Amino acid sequence: METKRGVTMMNEQKNETSRLNVRSLNEECGIFGVWGRSDAAQLTYYGLHALQHRGQEGAGIVANNNGHLWQERGLGLLSDVFRDTSRIEALSGKSAIGHVRYATAGSNGLENIQPLMVNFHDMQISLAHNGNLTNALTLRENLEEEGAIFQSSSDSEILLHLIRRSKADKFIDKLKEALNIVHGGFAFLLLTPHGMFAALDPHAFRPFVIGQMPDGHYIVTSETAAIEVVGAKFVRDVQPGELIAIDDNGLTIDTYTDKTTLNIDSMEYIYFARPDSMIYGVNVHKARKRMGAALAAEQPVPEADIVVGIPNSSLSAAAGFAEASGLPNEMGLVKNQYIARTFIEPTQDKRERAVRMKLSAVRDVVVDKNVVLIDDSIVRGTTSMFIVRMLKEAGAKSVHVRIASPIFKFPSFYGIDMQTTEELMGANHSLLEMTKMIEADSLGFLSVDALVKAIDLPYDGEGTGLTTAYFDGHYPSPIYDYKASLDRFVRSEEVDFVPEPVTTYHPRQVASLRHQELLSDGTIHLDSQTIQGVEI
Repeated sequence: METKRGVTMMNEQKNETSRLNVRSLNEECGIFGVWGRSDAAQLTYYGLHALQHRGQEGAGIVANNNGHLWQERGLGLLSDVFRDTSRIEALSGKSAIGHVRYATAGSNGLENIQPLMVNFHDMQISLAHNGNLTNALTLRENLEEEGAIFQSSSDSEILLHLIRRSKADKFIDKLKEALNIVHGGFAFLLLTPHGMFAALDPHAFRPFVIGQMPDGHYIVTSETAAIEVVGAKFVRDVQPGELIAIDDNGLTIDTYTDKTTLNIDSMEYIYFARPDSMIYGVNVHKARKRMGAALAAEQPVPEADIVVGIPNSSLSAAAGFAEASGLPNEMGLVKNQYIARTFIEPTQDKRERAVRMKLSAVRDVVVDKNVVLIDDSIVRGTTSMFIVRMLKEAGAKSVHVRIASPIFKFPSFYGIDMQTTEELMGANHSLLEMTKMIEADSLGFLSVDALVKAIDLPYDGEGTGLTTAYFDGHYPSPIYDYKASLDRFVRSEEVDFVPEPVTTYHPRQVASLRHQELLSDGTIHLDSQTIQGVEI
């Protein structure tokens, strides 16, 4: 995620309005790392391929070959960046980290493609980051005033500067000090000549998991789907405030702070994560099916004939809606899987043409039918309008849009490119206005309470364990440099911020993690014969 800085960044945001991504939401990236495998770079490539949905504008891999780090990165899809097999072959070594990235306004240059890599006189460090730092603007300005020279516009680079400026003696202590200075959403992977390190923010906004290969070597990645792809077994979710160290001696779980809470971003369950992924013991597909079933109960369409889900992220919710309402779940829309993400000029005909390139209505399925159209979310609403039109032009008698999430009213600051209320249809229009704007016969959304119940996180701590701020305005942490952008909502008491945590979340508050055993020194030492820190 990129830091929006001063007039330059404002201009970049304005320039971005001259381009429109036909996708409504974009996750920032996916990360993958492995230690101790002779095929580390190739394994990282496979893992990143399973995470391609999390970032499609850039990709990179850094490998550790006997203490020397080597980097290969480029713009485009992972398969484009590494189309020349010599690039993977150049990444020899037994450890690697990789990154797939979504680029925001003004930040799609090669210098921002991760993993970032720096060469100090005494060591090399590479870093991959998923998320967004909410105090990055302030930190960067302070560092620049002290003489720091940045090579990119990425907020991820800030952590490298903080590590280097630390006066602590040991690298692990330098890293802990730096992690306590940055705020916001972050899952960090760092590779050094001597080890791989993984750290998750104190709220666990982004998913982060540990897997283990059959030979005992560990991987750390954004989703369990990537663990499955490379033939590893799931070990555990990285917990908020944890610092994982992996080297030739095995895996050690430490903490850089004991002031933690659990606030998983609900959008991971709604939209971002692959349906075959598990997040804190909850299967994403099943959660989405429950969202669809809850939507059918809260927002029924009595006259409906069929249910149609928008491919691909809405298909699970459509199945749940259809099953709960007793309606046929039909393939009324077909997605062209071979169309790359496209940025187009903001003219209506070109926007609509781009949607039609990606989606086609199946006329014989929808003709003369009252259609319930299921989508996972509405952000700007433009794509929804085009799809409704497409179905009606194909002969649908009526199109009733049902959204398997609540109304987006407030921006995200923890790792999604949605940081202004101006771009949110739900923040600026009534339900009736939104219905007319997307040209639907009716429009309904899931409630926040129903969403939380549908996700069904097995959590018994304070709060819900989820971040639903985009829907209800209750942000689970301060947003620092972004606070001024929500001042009017704070004044109207539509938005509030929970202070940074002062108590400790414990994994035993999640039912699927209750067997975790902490040693007296606060760490967990795992070997190839342990799961969740318990010997088997």
